[in-house]
Amino acid sequence: MISKLKILKSKNFLALSVNMIISIFSVIIMSLLFRSFSKTDAGTWFFFLSIQGLVDAFRSGFLNTATIKFYAGAEKKRAEAVLGSVWLIAIIITLIVVFLSGVLYAFSSLINNDQLIVVAKWLGITFISSLPFTVPIWILMAEENYKKILWLRLVNNLTMLLIILCLIYFNKMTLTNMLILNIVTNCLTGVVCLFFKSFNLKTIFYCNKQTLLELYHFGKFTVSTSTSVLFFRISTTFVITFFLGPTALAVYNLPGRLMTIIEIPLGSSLGTGMSSMATALNKNDKNQFVYIFKKYAGLLTFAIIPIVLGVIIFADLAVYIIGGEKYVGSEAANILRIMVFFSLLFPIDRFNGVALDMLHLPRINFQKVLLMLCVHITGSFLGIYFFKSLYGIAFFGPFTIISGVLYGYYELKKRISYSLREILVIGWQESKYVIAKAYSKISLR
Repeated sequence: MISKLKILKSKNFLALSVNMIISIFSVIIMSLLFRSFSKTDAGTWFFFLSIQGLVDAFRSGFLNTATIKFYAGAEKKRAEAVLGSVWLIAIIITLIVVFLSGVLYAFSSLINNDQLIVVAKWLGITFISSLPFTVPIWILMAEENYKKILWLRLVNNLTMLLIILCLIYFNKMTLTNMLILNIVTNCLTGVVCLFFKSFNLKTIFYCNKQTLLELYHFGKFTVSTSTSVLFFRISTTFVITFFLGPTALAVYNLPGRLMTIIEIPLGSSLGTGMSSMATALNKNDKNQFVYIFKKYAGLLTFAIIPIVLGVIIFADLAVYIIGGEKYVGSEAANILRIMVFFSLLFPIDRFNGVALDMLHLPRINFQKVLLMLCVHITGSFLGIYFFKSLYGIAFFGPFTIISGVLYGYYELKKRISYSLREILVIGWQESKYVIAKAYSKISLR
């Protein structure tokens, strides 16, 4: 009984639970929206989410990794200076986005694209509504307090789901109501953060020039990396929207959203792996750092193999369940199969990036992502040019992840004892250990 409680309280289990909650609710909400909206409204909604995700990635990319790196384990005075600087920079970035959104909305009469008008009208207020819970979540991640993060995610996602169900029941599920709901749930989550005493806003009075500059010089590369990652989706979104239309975007977004099933184990392990790697480096134990890196990358690669096989076999059923009959027979299922097959390279690529950041080489990580972005954009245009369909974009997609893995391998090889074979060997050994441990616990019952 005690061992079970330890498992339930472990940071790995809680981090996995957080990502499972997010992913499960995301899939359910996505399914409801796909079934409630027309293809045009669904395309517009996901276009808005793409732009919102880009500005969120700018703010989070600048500060999320920096918060973990500089705040975790710091003494009180240093911790207060870091948090105060994080809050100040976050507020400045938010106000800049709100201002730019306001300017765009002021000239919305000159815009002929409906999707861009929606972005101009709703982006600023949505972005500012997310600030009160975004910074506290970064702080809780640095403190490895995944229990509170789990509650915050539950409040945000469960509230949204319940209200969506009510809107559907009363036949009020419209694009405008969904945009309003997005803001309401953000504000409610911010109130819960206040209740949890996770704000630490008063630390803004302890920020200083030295810490601000330290966060800036580190963040200018991590933000470039995170926003470049979002540009993968943004570039695809723009290419599909303007060349094939919002209906095609809705079709392409369906398999893209279903890929959250891969992000469940990957996202949780990235968070815990990052903190463990940072701890090892702060203790000057580089051998432990390298081992943690190889273990997480290899173990995750083997862990997602059953998921990949299941999705490939049941792709048509998944598309039907989530999207409904109107997406059956479209390109969605086959595109999902292509995406999920090459997701086997995700763990190595993601942990390559984390390793470079933790080694204080965010510039190299940015170069890696920039290379991938160039390959991705080029492939998107070539796919549209030669195939004139969504299959073209899917065909060139794998070259993006392959280029990232190869470049990351090349750069890390210069700095640590590292090979793809070692990752797979350690990953296989860890997989057998986890399976044997789980089997022994089942046998004891």
